[in-house]
Parts: sequence; C-alpha cells; structure tokens
Amino acid sequence: MSNNESGLEKQPYEGFSEARFAAIRILNRFERSDSYINKLVEYELNVGKLSQLDKQLLTELVNGVIRWKERLDYILVGFYYGDYMKCLNIVKNAMRVALYQILFLDKIPGPIAINESVEIVKRVQGEKTAGIVNGVLRNISRNIENIRFPDRDSDSIYHLTVFHSHPRWMVRRWVDRFGIDEAEMLLNANNRKPNVTIRVNTLKSNVIEIEKFLLENGIVFEKSKYLSQSLILKTPRLNITALNIFVDGKITIQDEAASLAALLARPFQGADILDLCAAPGGKSFFLAELAKDKGRLIAIDKYKNKLSSIEEGAARLGLKSIVAALGDAITFQSNFQPDIVFIDVPCSGTGTIAKKPDIKWKRERDDVYRIAKIQKEILSSGAKIVKPGGILVYSTCSMEPEENYMNIDWFLENNPNFTLDPAEQYLPSSVCKNGYLQTFPHIHNFDGAFAARLIKKEE
Repeated sequence: MSNNESGLEKQPYEGFSEARFAAIRILNRFERSDSYINKLVEYELNVGKLSQLDKQLLTELVNGVIRWKERLDYILVGFYYGDYMKCLNIVKNAMRVALYQILFLDKIPGPIAINESVEIVKRVQGEKTAGIVNGVLRNISRNIENIRFPDRDSDSIYHLTVFHSHPRWMVRRWVDRFGIDEAEMLLNANNRKPNVTIRVNTLKSNVIEIEKFLLENGIVFEKSKYLSQSLILKTPRLNITALNIFVDGKITIQDEAASLAALLARPFQGADILDLCAAPGGKSFFLAELAKDKGRLIAIDKYKNKLSSIEEGAARLGLKSIVAALGDAITFQSNFQPDIVFIDVPCSGTGTIAKKPDIKWKRERDDVYRIAKIQKEILSSGAKIVKPGGILVYSTCSMEPEENYMNIDWFLENNPNFTLDPAEQYLPSSVCKNGYLQTFPHIHNFDGAFAARLIKKEE
C-alpha cells in the first residue's frame, strides 16, 4: 500500500458521502488481502458511524462493484488515458464505484456519483489524477449508448466473460458443460441480487404466526415451493436481525438449498448427530430442530473463533442439544457412534456466487481439484465414525461435478459397506437428480447445492 492510499484511512471531508468513501476503502482492502468481502463490509457496518441509508448504499456499492468488476474494467480500459490496469487501487476503485452507479443505480444522478469519486481521488492523489478521473468518467457518461462489448458470435467465451462479469475459466467450464444458452442463464442468475429466505423455528413458533407478523409489518414475502417452513422475503433493504421474531429466535436466515440438504438427513427425535464442518451453524440448527432438540448434536469446527457463532445461534434459537467443539474433520475421532454424521464440506462455493460475488474472483481453475481431494479425506473420516445402519450425509454449496457426484462415485467404489439412499424418497423430485439433491440458481432461483444420503450397512 502506498502512502497516498493510506489517506483513505482518515475520516472523509465534511460533505463527502461516507458510504462511497467507505466503499472505496473496503475495495482497496479487499484487493490487497485474502479477506472475504462480506467480512470487510460487516466490520465497517459494526464499527463505523454510518446512517441506515448509508449502510445500505455501502453494501450496494461494494457488492455491485465486485459483482460487475469485469464489465466495469472492460469499459474503463477503453476510456482511460494510458494503462488503466497499472493505476493505483484507489484510482481504479474510485472509478469503479462511480461507473457502477452510472450503469446500475438509476436513482443516483451521474454527476453526483462522478463528483464524489473525483473529490476522493483529489484528496488522496491530488488535482492532476483527479482531473484524469473526472475526464474519463464524464466521457463514459456521455457515451454510454455507444459502448460495445465483445461480439457474442465471433468469441462467445470472451463476450460472456465481459458482459456477465465472470472469470474466463469459469465461463468456459460452464459453456462446455451446459452449452452457451444455459450457461448464460446461469451467469445471469449469479448476477441477480439474491433473495433473503427465512426459516421458521418450529420449536418456538409456527408459519402462521410468522406470516401474520410479516403482513402486519408490511413485509412482502412468498412461500417456498419446496419447504413448508421457509418464507422468501421480497421487501428490499430490510434489517432482518433487528426484527423481534429474529431476536426471539422464532426465525433464522437460511437459503432453501441449505435447508434441503439438512432435511435430507431426516433425523428422528432423540437422534445422536455429529456435524463435522458445522460453522457458522445453520445446518446444525435445523438438524437439532428436526430432532426436536431431544438428542445430542456435536457441532465440530477446526477454528476456535468460529465456535462462538454456533453457540450464540443455538442460544438464540433455544436449542439445548447442541454442543460446539473444536476439531479437525479429517482427523476427528469420536467416543460414540452417532446415528447421523452430517458433512457440509469446504467447497469452491460456486453455487453461492449471487450472495458472495467475490468467490468468483478468489477461485482458480485448479482449486476445484485441490478442494475435491480434501473433501474425499473428510468424507472418509465421517464414514469411520457413523454407526452401522446409520446415515452419512455429504453436502456442498458447489455446482462442480468433481466436488459432487464424482466424489460420491469414488467413495462408493472404495467403501462397499455404504449404499446411496436416493434423495427422491425424501425431497421434491424437482430438486433431485440421479439420487442426489442438486440445485442450480438459474433453475431453482436459490443457491446451487449438492447433497447425498448414504447408509452404512449393518455389520
């Protein structure tokens, strides 16, 4: 980081939009660290002094720039005087933030968006650089209708990469797998602002009570097609965690794909359950609820600082059967043989790009194969722990075959004491394929996910 860039760590001048100032600062930090963007935003929202409106704008700007970075940079490269890619991060991100507002936020006048970014650059880099930024952005604003993207017919991969703002390797992988038209639908789905789905904690409330609360408070929602206790909220910019029904533990936030994966385990009342990769705890909570909070659920994670999220969530939801414990899923050994071992393995996360757009820029092609190897090790570990006749559930939020059915094919070939229990027996057929839970954003309008239910044969 240059000394000039460090100027962003100071408070903005009076009259600046604190949201834009903070957004550029977060984007700079993102580019020079391994941090995930949601953690950087969460920190800023918690420690900053932003109004509720500024918090909403900050979140919009940061996620929007990350989501559309490839398209934004393509346009900026074409208009910048010189080598845009060699600009300091402060300059690039100031222009990205302004251009995102010009292209995607109709309620913010272009001149205001441009002026804010120019003033921030002026403060940190001086008049000369600010003048260049001003000229580039105003030139783009005047010529929006004349911008041309790579031709889809002559180079479809390049076109999709730029226009839909995804890494080239990912676009090529999905075009090869799905064909160009379906791949484009998937890319489109990844760029949609995601819905927020809540799941009713049926140990504390019921769907009728929650629907009544939402209607009385003017919160627009629709019922899930797949889960009776899930509701999809349609009211934008809603602070869900501040609602009484959340604070009181009557609801939790959980995507339908995650709920379906937990539902596939079908825990009976009083079941002993081991969740080997539990943090932040969402699936553990649902498993405990399904078991009526009567058995034992040991929630394991290898990072001590993540255990608190499990404990706090369980306390809010009133779940007493959950015990959070430190452990490595690959080497973990248990003194008891649980009825169910649930493994939501670390994965590439390609099914969650709509919610976490930075994932697509953090992943490389080889990551899929590297992660798949780790997943096999964790799956093999869980297989040793589950009792004979017990259930082993393998789950990912990936859409990649190497992490999903190919891992299960490998496992069943090497573990003849396990059989696949078809997911179609427990879940709607529309979210299942070839015996597995398999969802896609462009088909189901929620996260892409995979899960397999395996039965260990009696000895």
